[in-house]
Amino acid sequence: MNKVRDNRAEQEFELDVGGHRALAAYQREGERIVFTHTHVPAEIEGRGVASKLIRAALDSARDHGLKVVPQCTFVAAFIRRHPEYRDLVA
Repeated sequence: MNKVRDNRAEQEFELDVGGHRALAAYQREGERIVFTHTHVPAEIEGRGVASKLIRAALDSARDHGLKVVPQCTFVAAFIRRHPEYRDLVA
């Protein structure tokens, strides 16, 4: 799997796997980052792509001192399953 990148122009964290692009869309609102949608193409589902993507996005938020608003249901569920990220929630 490739490295997750923050495409700030599109406000998406992206991960390319086997010619397919998974993404976590977000909106920056001051010191908060609102995750609005996660998309993993069917061709690469079931490989932990979304988890890798969200883990990197949350680590980036922490590194930049941002609070997280998990509007996306996958991001919210990921945070529930990984208590080490709960302190990020706004």
